[in-house]
Amino acid sequence: MEAGAVTAVYEVTGMASEHCEGAVSLELAELSGVTGVTAVAATGQVTVVSRAPLDEETVRSVLDEAGYGLVDRA
Repeated sequence: MEAGAVTAVYEVTGMASEHCEGAVSLELAELSGVTGVTAVAATGQVTVVSRAPLDEETVRSVLDEAGYGLVDRA
């Protein structure tokens, strides 16, 4: 992990498979400053590593457009 990196864990609804994990990861990886994404359908959690804190509404919007829901930060 980079020095100064920020890690956030989000609870996401709608992930049911590895395909969903990949779709969520690809969408969030497109956000500026994101350096890593790990999505786990079994727990509904997505861990995002970024250079700076992400705007939660931006994360919510990206997930919504992809067909998933942001419940909250875990």
